[in-house]
Amino acid sequence: MKIALIGAGLIGQSIARMLRETGDYEVVVFDRDAHALSLLEAQDIPTRRVNSADANALRLALQGFDALINAMPYYLAVTVATAAKAAGVHYFDLTEDVRATHAIRAIAEESTHAFMPQCGLAPGFIGIVANELAQRFTELREVKMRVGALPEFPTNALKYNLTWSIDGLINEYCQPCEAIRDGSTQWVQPLEGLEHFSLDGTEYEAFNTSGGLGTLCETLAGKVESLDYKSVRYPGHRELMKFLLDDLRMSSDRDGLKAMLRRAVPATAQDVVLVFVTATGMRDGRLVQDVFTRKIFAKKVCGVSMSAIQITTAGAVCAELDLFRDGVLPESGFIRQEQVPLQAFLDNRFGRLYEGAREIAGVREIVEA
Repeated sequence: MKIALIGAGLIGQSIARMLRETGDYEVVVFDRDAHALSLLEAQDIPTRRVNSADANALRLALQGFDALINAMPYYLAVTVATAAKAAGVHYFDLTEDVRATHAIRAIAEESTHAFMPQCGLAPGFIGIVANELAQRFTELREVKMRVGALPEFPTNALKYNLTWSIDGLINEYCQPCEAIRDGSTQWVQPLEGLEHFSLDGTEYEAFNTSGGLGTLCETLAGKVESLDYKSVRYPGHRELMKFLLDDLRMSSDRDGLKAMLRRAVPATAQDVVLVFVTATGMRDGRLVQDVFTRKIFAKKVCGVSMSAIQITTAGAVCAELDLFRDGVLPESGFIRQEQVPLQAFLDNRFGRLYEGAREIAGVREIVEA
């Protein structure tokens, strides 16, 4: 299967290495950054310099490929998906942006090829887990989805390091968030809904961020009383971000905020990804709760040191590409993350990166502010 991978950043590099290692995929990486491409060329991964913001140039470059994986920032998702449809290739991406996903769904209508956005960690794997737990109940009351990509050793006031796309981070802190309350789909504000909890003896906070639910609000509409997604951080992070975004009005100057964070907040490869999903409802006449928890740490994959967010994000999209190739997923049209069977994902060679993670031993009750 011949794959065009657009985006030679850290996640794109990880995807390319994972797919190449199998020997089952022929991968060519597209980007306009010559330096980023040179890092892959040094590992004998074929590259091609292409302007990813030019839909026509992408369409021409995609001739002869079977599928495209988009590892570019969210604001290029619609452009790249449009080029994929014009070129007649299957499309997979990692976007967390709600509006981009709606646009891609429209692009996928009546297409003979598959369009599957949101193939990362959150949205992505977290939705697969939540949907699997939701199906275990005869009456579903509540689903809580919590994900954190955190530094293992926080040292600054934000208690945070840059571990993934800064554009995506800012976007999820600024955009409205979907949720279900009292059985009705609602929009809630980012950075609100603050709660505190403890896992494995470590204190965390969580708050609303955009995009993590994917299409789950629609899938579970009329089936659940309460559904929400929140990002997990160390205590105090949310208050400082609200100060920057609201009091200093940086939410209206995203470029300035991005420059500030890049200048002041270092990146780290020593991170941990926390996955925490609970579902509560009736089963066999009893009120019960099911919990899925994981902690994934940075480690070597394919002989290369990778951060936890690289492992979980790249691993997820590679697993879903595998499942698509094997006929587990639909061959055409718009594909939701919750159409992926959880056990098939975890049994996959890439999905086992999640299954091999450490389960969390102790969960102390969530307390909302």
